[in-house]
Amino acid sequence: MEASYLALGDSYTIGEGVPVAGRWPLQLVARLRDRGVMVGDPRIIATTGWTTDELSAAMDEAHLRGSFGLVTLLIGVNNQYRGRSASEYREQFLALLQRAIALAGDSRRVIVVSIPDWSVTTFAEGRDRAAIGSEIDTFNAIAHDEAVRAHARWADVTPASREAGAKADMLVEDGLHPSAAQYATWVNVILPEAQAALRELHR
Repeated sequence: MEASYLALGDSYTIGEGVPVAGRWPLQLVARLRDRGVMVGDPRIIATTGWTTDELSAAMDEAHLRGSFGLVTLLIGVNNQYRGRSASEYREQFLALLQRAIALAGDSRRVIVVSIPDWSVTTFAEGRDRAAIGSEIDTFNAIAHDEAVRAHARWADVTPASREAGAKADMLVEDGLHPSAAQYATWVNVILPEAQAALRELHR
């Protein structure tokens, strides 16, 4: 029986600028299947530009039902980009995490994916890169803290995003969003957590 998979997020989860197969949730499923893990195509609730509250509203509209074998949650870059506060992020992120856990039926089947650091991209040229990176770190510390507190899983893709930097093959044409090649490096980090999460289904 195939495990169901729900991917919640923003432009990074929907894969702005990459072919459908290049989105990291699709790459993750392909890698899981290669390893003999039976998992269905991901249901993706994500749109470029979404903040935490916008994702929550979209989840309301989606009328999600039942239990998912795996849920991933990557959200917050647009809160940072729009100058929203860290305290607001914590409150709204925690509410999203609790919803994700309820949809998975087990916190160990939820993976919180860290926010990548866009300060290293071409798009950030002329901006205060240090401030952006510092704010991303603050938001990620909150997400990590809440994930640990809730006994959810954590996949830190931020170092991979920083290593990719502004390399042309690691970004799409907008100079901001990751390419399929960069997403593949993220999947290297997320895959072990997904395998462990799906093992919880058979215990």
